[in-house]
Amino acid sequence: MKLFASLDPKDRKLLIGCISAVVVLAVIIALFARDEDRDDNPLPSTYLTGRHGARAAFEMLQANGYNVERWEHPLSELAAKTDTQTVVIFAEPNPTSPEDFKAVEDIVARGGRVLLTGWMGGALAPDGNVKPSTQFAAACKLTPQGLDPLAGSGEVWMVPEAAWGLNRPLDRVEYNCVGAPAVVEYASGKGEVIWWASSTPLENGSMQRAENLNLFLNALGTPQNHHFYWDESLHGEVFSDWYYARGPALLLLESGLAGIGLLVIFSFSRRRGPVRDLPAPVRATPVEFLEALGSLYGEARASSTAVELAYERFRRRMADLCGLKGSSLSADELGVAVRRRFPRASEALEKDLADCQTAMGDETLQPKKALALVQALSRHGEALEAAARAGLRQ
Repeated sequence: MKLFASLDPKDRKLLIGCISAVVVLAVIIALFARDEDRDDNPLPSTYLTGRHGARAAFEMLQANGYNVERWEHPLSELAAKTDTQTVVIFAEPNPTSPEDFKAVEDIVARGGRVLLTGWMGGALAPDGNVKPSTQFAAACKLTPQGLDPLAGSGEVWMVPEAAWGLNRPLDRVEYNCVGAPAVVEYASGKGEVIWWASSTPLENGSMQRAENLNLFLNALGTPQNHHFYWDESLHGEVFSDWYYARGPALLLLESGLAGIGLLVIFSFSRRRGPVRDLPAPVRATPVEFLEALGSLYGEARASSTAVELAYERFRRRMADLCGLKGSSLSADELGVAVRRRFPRASEALEKDLADCQTAMGDETLQPKKALALVQALSRHGEALEAAARAGLRQ
């Protein structure tokens, strides 16, 4: 059974070719396209399910009654609506303009509570005191410090990416990593700032290790009467779920839609595209008309018919000239009438008329003979009409 047998052969070849191209393109994309949700992506985004993503923490908050939502608009808009019940999470932020720093300062000044992680989180913190890390990039069991509830979260593991200065007595160090501050809490304006040396405790792959989840929940505070925002606006060009859906599946979808679009264009426009009006047919010249008519008679083997038509036209014209209009005359009678009217007509007139009358019933008449008879009648007709116009009887 032939594939797509109901289609025109050309349409079938075009359709099979496009399908083959889409399949090959899909295989290439699946093999070589970069998956944004892989474990080697270090971004702790709430959209990612890889080892370093934070989707599990975000969904856990939603499932446990936290009034939490993603924030993907400019931070200045969030700062304008902040109050003392606002908590904002900045997991490994990437600020790109002074307005971002100003917005975080405004959030804290209005009484908001912010959790920031990593080197850039420490730089974004109001009155921050972030320092380069002195530890190797390896998991570190943190040592609790002080008596704050945050320091009582339990056993916490983290891979520090930065450290915090020790020259500010009002900064409360809650956890250390080999003597270097890893979790710091301090007041700023009307609000509270909490900084982590990295986002490890809230990541998908580390959140359930030891008491990391307790540290995360204690840093946020109680869920009652608070509105939590998880910032995604500082994770690059993040505007919708489609950004995090990028990867082989989305590329395959886009390529497939493009292939289908091309298929529709080529298969539809080839038959139904704009069509120019046909040019007006050029009228054939008399010579072309005669050649076409001769070819028609030749193919129909109607040489006798051509002679008959020429003879009838000659007979009617001569009968008019001789005053016998409407009379049906034989060849002999026509010859006598013409000779009486034109005594000096060609001597071959009677013979040519008799030959024409004989040829009209000859189905085997050769084209050359028919042509000679038609030409003879034409010559006789022209000569007699010329004599009639001159008023001559000879």
